[in-house]
Amino acid sequence: MYSLLLAIIYVAFISLGLPDSLVGAGWPVMHQSLGVPVAFAGILSMIIAFGTIVSSLASERITRRFSVGVVTAVSVGMTAAALVGFSLSDSFWMLCLWAIPFGLGAGAVDAALNNYVALHYAARHMNWLHACWGLGASISPFIMGYTLSSGMGWSSAYLIVGIIQAVLTFALLLSIPLWGKVNPIVPSGAAAADPAADGDQDVDEPAGRGAGHVPLMQALRIPGVMFILTAFFAYCALESTAILWASTYLVADRGVAPATAAAFGALFLLGITAGRFLAGFVADRVGDRLMIRGGFATVGLGIVLLAVPLPTDVLALAGLVLAGLGCAPIYPAIIHSTPVNFGRRNSQAIIGIQMAAAYTGSTFAPPLFGVVSAWVGMWIFPLFLAVLVVLGVLMSERLNRLVTRRALVSR
Repeated sequence: MYSLLLAIIYVAFISLGLPDSLVGAGWPVMHQSLGVPVAFAGILSMIIAFGTIVSSLASERITRRFSVGVVTAVSVGMTAAALVGFSLSDSFWMLCLWAIPFGLGAGAVDAALNNYVALHYAARHMNWLHACWGLGASISPFIMGYTLSSGMGWSSAYLIVGIIQAVLTFALLLSIPLWGKVNPIVPSGAAAADPAADGDQDVDEPAGRGAGHVPLMQALRIPGVMFILTAFFAYCALESTAILWASTYLVADRGVAPATAAAFGALFLLGITAGRFLAGFVADRVGDRLMIRGGFATVGLGIVLLAVPLPTDVLALAGLVLAGLGCAPIYPAIIHSTPVNFGRRNSQAIIGIQMAAAYTGSTFAPPLFGVVSAWVGMWIFPLFLAVLVVLGVLMSERLNRLVTRRALVSR
């Protein structure tokens, strides 16, 4: 039962990644077909992001009421319906309309699944599951490319992915009885050795006593929550800014050939995916704290190599790949450590807020960098990323000190 449900969750994470790259991959053709400016992609992405933030913040209440299995199945079903709706749209306003259930479904399932895995499965699975998300996000551009090259049109790509999501919805509906039969994990290895791990019940008490639901403002007042939200915001802002602007920086500031820059920009994403697969083999032994520290340190080293003003581009290109590898364990480790840091009873509420912080960072940081770079120059790209790394490290370390101190006091 444990393994069967885990297999379903793995497939679900691949499926979660599939729609995320479709708009970007198809938009050069879509905007011409719909007769709208290329900049309208920003409107569409903002609608989706707003929906994900809203549903992430509401995920704790919804999941407590309907169960994680039901929320996951319904959310994937909403995403499937939205993708089919995209495939049937012949005007931009219709895409905007279908973007609403797309965003709402994506945010709810992301928060619900991440919390369930954090509570019920070891750290290695969190890393491998997020690697599966990257695998799905890497596959969908090929689906779009195939439908465009074969003359089927961009709408067929959305229909294909929508059908895949619909099949997954059916499988998830059948799996609903399994979700309540997998026992939560007990921290072991590095997690058990962490002083914070023993403080789980104490952390539970303040927010959990007297009611099952943890209101948003109550969750935000839990000591340390603002630290991890800021760290998560910084990481996701770093990742999304690098994904969007790295190739442009290499071409505009370092004089790298556009084809080479594009290839290494893709390697940054592949580095994240491959790094998560590799991180899964050591995550249980190393522990979430060291995975986060090591990840930020590796990203920092990559940024230094990216910024070194040498005649050769080898170090800059290697630095970008190294930064991708460093990014790999940070997101999964932050999510997986949430029940230990804040208590199992509070984890769904806090992970929902973390998802909202993640979407906020990934939505607003890239355009902010665009404004900053237009003002001072593209050379500021490594410095912008370095500031986000420092912010992420400072906030995560402040949380570590707080959780350790709280655990020692409770003994």
